[in-house]
Amino acid sequence: MQIKAGDTVVVIAGKDKFTKDKKGNPTPTTGKVLKVYPATNKVVVEGVNKVKKHKKPTQANPDGGIVEEEAPIDASNVMLLNPKTNKAVRVGIKVVEDPKTGKSKKIRVAKDSTQYEFDK
Repeated sequence: MQIKAGDTVVVIAGKDKFTKDKKGNPTPTTGKVLKVYPATNKVVVEGVNKVKKHKKPTQANPDGGIVEEEAPIDASNVMLLNPKTNKAVRVGIKVVEDPKTGKSKKIRVAKDSTQYEFDK
């Protein structure tokens, strides 16, 4: 899985694929990844796949009630957002050798013409 917490992603499939802008035109939904579940290949994206949960009263929330929160969606339904072009891109792994230590490390690279490096 090439998506990490904190990445900005574009939703490419599902009920939250588009949101309406101020004029009412559909635009692709983007959001920040809050949590990643690699074992189940799911991610939680801010503002996407909102569900209502019935919460019992606790000391932290003495009233309880119905709370709206984000539910996980499959990682295949999102793509990383390239900040240079502001478009969704496929991601590849590039092995780069660190000149100081001589050790190699993996970085995520956009597979479009910009070759943007996500892990700098």
